[in-house]
Amino acid sequence: MKDESKKVYILLSKTKTVLSNLIKLMTREPYCHTSLALDISLDEMYSFARKGVYNPFNSGFISENIEKGIFGKHKGTRCAVYELKVTSKQYDRIQQELARFKKHPDRYGYNFMGVFSVFFHLAYEREYNFFCSQFVASVLKNAGVDIFHKKPGLVKPGDFRRCPELRPIFTGLLTEYRAYLHERMRQAHGIENTGSRPGMIKPALPDGLIAWRVS
Repeated sequence: MKDESKKVYILLSKTKTVLSNLIKLMTREPYCHTSLALDISLDEMYSFARKGVYNPFNSGFISENIEKGIFGKHKGTRCAVYELKVTSKQYDRIQQELARFKKHPDRYGYNFMGVFSVFFHLAYEREYNFFCSQFVASVLKNAGVDIFHKKPGLVKPGDFRRCPELRPIFTGLLTEYRAYLHERMRQAHGIENTGSRPGMIKPALPDGLIAWRVS
């Protein structure tokens, strides 16, 4: 029997925190944070980042909400959402990998050394320490989805942006994403959109999907 494909979602984002601005300056990339979601609504989304809003040194494994926490504070957060097709077996393994993190969240810390060594093409990896893109790449690789063919500790957010296996479905303000999903549902049900604001472009994509780009 053919293994049915499923989808996971990668969120790349850029807030206006000091650390985000520093990473953007070093990488010259538009995004500096990576999150992994199991659903297109991004309701179930995970990463390694600060656990609160103000202290960047209190960081580790977290469940993220695009309307709360650091994203809720920084309303001007720009982002890109990508879709990645996986097999149902790989999807189940991704869930198992995430369950391991969720069972003992306090066991894991942030890989501060790794987040800087990666810019010198050096992988600093420890069993219970990750930075955001390393975490996402590690979960995918352990689930049999090796899209980079290198150590997770060498994977940067920009690598996801250039990965041919990932399909972009949204680019713009993170606060616009819920509106995008609502309009996508309208499109799927054949309801004509009459409320698109200027600056919002919707190029056609394969499979009848719509990607919104908010300028």
